[in-house]
Amino acid sequence: MTLRKFLFFLFFLGCSAVILSQEKQIVALKINGAKKVNIPFLKSIITSKEGQPLDSITLEKDIVLLKRLPAIGHAYYQVFYSDKNLYNVFIYIEENYTILPNVNLWTATNNQFSYKLGLYDYNFLGRNITFGGFYQNNGFDSYAINFKAPNLFSKKWGLALNHQNWKSEEPLYFKNQSANYLYNNISVEALGLYQINLKHEINFGVNLFKEKYQYLSGATDPAIPQKLDLNKALLKMVYSFDSLDYFYQYISGFKSILYAQYVITENDFQNDFYIFWNDFFYFKRIKEKGNWANRLRFGLASNENTPFAPFAVDNNLNLRGVGILVDRGTGIFVLNTEYRHTVYDKKWLAIQTNVFTDFGSWRDPGGEFNDFFRSEIIRIYSGVGLRFISKKIYNATFRIDYGFSVINHRGQSKGGLVFGIGQYF
Repeated sequence: MTLRKFLFFLFFLGCSAVILSQEKQIVALKINGAKKVNIPFLKSIITSKEGQPLDSITLEKDIVLLKRLPAIGHAYYQVFYSDKNLYNVFIYIEENYTILPNVNLWTATNNQFSYKLGLYDYNFLGRNITFGGFYQNNGFDSYAINFKAPNLFSKKWGLALNHQNWKSEEPLYFKNQSANYLYNNISVEALGLYQINLKHEINFGVNLFKEKYQYLSGATDPAIPQKLDLNKALLKMVYSFDSLDYFYQYISGFKSILYAQYVITENDFQNDFYIFWNDFFYFKRIKEKGNWANRLRFGLASNENTPFAPFAVDNNLNLRGVGILVDRGTGIFVLNTEYRHTVYDKKWLAIQTNVFTDFGSWRDPGGEFNDFFRSEIIRIYSGVGLRFISKKIYNATFRIDYGFSVINHRGQSKGGLVFGIGQYF
């Protein structure tokens, strides 16, 4: 190396050292407002660290991440000068109450008084773990236990474990007739959870389950068994893209969730089959008090001509006012759009009104793609609703909607009330 090159190299190193020495750095990072949530855990999942460069873009991403946690209702940060190129970063959080009862009362399709009692902690041990379960009685006994720890192994890797024993009376449809069956699903599920980055996440795993069908009442057909006892395995993958931003009850941005499943079964009545659906969400803040919310769902399954088709048309799932389990299909297309407007907003409570339209169609079992466009299948419901939102309790939104049919078909529900906890979507 010549003397000139050596001197240039030393000059370059000196300039680099000066530039680096002038870079703003975080000397201290403090999180204020935490009560139950574990502060070392929060520091482990955000990107900003003490001793690292001060980056406002990284801090903004950390705030978005924190606001998505069930335990945190709101978060923001401030930066204070310390000394020379050193700065203190203070992150302020407002915690949600996350130990919630799950109580629901309703009348089932068989006029049976039904209830559901459960308890869930959405911030178990202060580490973003969901743990809890429920017991349900709708004339039959059901229960479930659920555990989900997105950051159990590291910032990116987690685990979900679920066990369920579910029983319900289900209407099945075939040849313009229907029958009521007792449906029982006993399952054990294990999922790996991997967060690729702030916007992308993938969950994958297996569900081992036993399905039982027992005929109760209604039409019969020699081709439709009155009793089934099936052992199945379900391979499951969920991929989500999430760019949503939250400000209390207001949401902005886009989100997409793809669900893909392949079911392996060994019986003479059903073949192995696939099922997938994608939910697309778009939210836009309208001035100070408005929120435009949209959900588009499209799904397909193996097109078997069977009354046990996987997609259901139901009040609580997709079309407000349509009724309870009014039909089934091997494909579904649903668009839900609504405008939410805040009419009351105080420190702990917000009240929203909303107007909505739900559009849906489906493919009959064994049918064709043009089923989606058949006028006798298409359903459109519009209506109004009310939301009571606790700003201090996670997902504590009590909703009531009334939907009425825009187009009427013979035998179709003309409308009805729909109650629930949480926003409809």
